[in-house]
Amino acid sequence: MASCWWRWRRGCSWRQAARSPGPGSLGRAGLSGLRAAAATAAARAQMSYFNLVKSLTSAFPNMYSISRFHHVTPAVCCCSRTRSGEKYTDPFNLGWRDLKGLYEDIRKELFISTTELKDMCEYYFDGKGKAFRPIIVVLMARACNIHHNNSRNVQASQRAIALIAEMIHTASLVHDDVIDDASSRRGKHTVNKIWGEKKAVLAGDLILSAASVALARIGNTTVVSILTQVIEDLVRGEFLQLGSKENENERFAHYLEKTFKKTASLIANSCKALIDDVLDFTSCSDRMGKPTSADLKLGLATGPVLFACQQFPEMNAMIMRRFSSPGDVDRARQYVLQSDGVQQTTYLAQRYCREAVREISKLRPSPERDALIQLSEIVLTREK
Repeated sequence: MASCWWRWRRGCSWRQAARSPGPGSLGRAGLSGLRAAAATAAARAQMSYFNLVKSLTSAFPNMYSISRFHHVTPAVCCCSRTRSGEKYTDPFNLGWRDLKGLYEDIRKELFISTTELKDMCEYYFDGKGKAFRPIIVVLMARACNIHHNNSRNVQASQRAIALIAEMIHTASLVHDDVIDDASSRRGKHTVNKIWGEKKAVLAGDLILSAASVALARIGNTTVVSILTQVIEDLVRGEFLQLGSKENENERFAHYLEKTFKKTASLIANSCKALIDDVLDFTSCSDRMGKPTSADLKLGLATGPVLFACQQFPEMNAMIMRRFSSPGDVDRARQYVLQSDGVQQTTYLAQRYCREAVREISKLRPSPERDALIQLSEIVLTREK
């Protein structure tokens, strides 16, 4: 029986594309497996949105149940279209209104007497990061507050969650760089390259412990439980990244679950992680602030690789040996660039973007809600 492979289209559906029969191509069973994997990941991404809303609304008293956040409004078809009727403001400018002094406040949480340890822990809190996660948190907090009682004021405990999210994220970066033996991040040397791996691990642990202290100070067990789950997901996601699957369908599901746990669990949006995987093949090292093709060099099969594998089945052997043989990284990169793996991964990210917009649109119209919608487009079109 002639086998076929299935293509991810901009219309968010699996459609058959002509291709000559060959080993490793997906049949109908493969289609079902990939559909199930994508559906599971979409459900997880949607669930993480509700977890973030729960975290934000639990951070202050007398809130309603989550079902009260379902406000019926027309579906948003275009990520960049705003529907609040008010003048639109850049999402980063809008979010930063509640984040003035963010990094100073984080450094206060990292009250350390030892100079070297203090320098390590504060190394990435230099104000040069995008602060993407804190901005999402405060924008979502405002949007939820408007939905609840038409108040745009962000509560102190809600802002604290923004700080904690950035601290958890930064601690994970420090640990990731140790695991990956990375030498650069954000255009400068990593903590592990300057101070060594052992001290970098301890610095990451200290940042995480400071975040835990700040989390406990909020005094809400629901919030603690939700953000503790985020930390667990980060660890489990790293373990998933270290593994691989022989079966192609399981491999794709494995990739999507890893993406959710490592990134979407914290920012309630899986688009950014998928776009990171695309940029690893399309952007230059200077623009990214870190080496490109880094995932291949680490033996990781990301979305573009998994899609390219359907057109070039010879990549299966490379994936299983984690691109460890001489020339594997260069050959795999060429296969990806010759295939439509990058486009397919972009289409997949666009689908999750639409899912995120659909969920956000259930909140009452506001500039903050529109800014969240715009952010989902920004992560899809960014170049670094």
